[in-house]
Amino acid sequence: MPTTTIRLEDDLKGRVAAAAERAGKTAHAFMLDAIARTVEQDELDDQLHRVADERWATMVATGESVPWEHARGYLQARARGEHPRRPAARRPEG
Repeated sequence: MPTTTIRLEDDLKGRVAAAAERAGKTAHAFMLDAIARTVEQDELDDQLHRVADERWATMVATGESVPWEHARGYLQARARGEHPRRPAARRPEG
């Protein structure tokens, strides 16, 4: 496994050491976990943005969307643990 060197300010290095100790890990393991979580979150954010961009492009191309009243009712039912039918996209009236 290749080695990467990072330079930390003394204050941050002490904070990392203290946090690692509280977590029952070495500072090295603590930093690896933190980096892995950050990368995973960045990848999830990137995926979300790609899906949102695709859906926005579809909405712009078709002019279809789900009215807020329908989306709200669907989401409220899901929050209650129900399994409602997904609302269909349609062109706005008017």
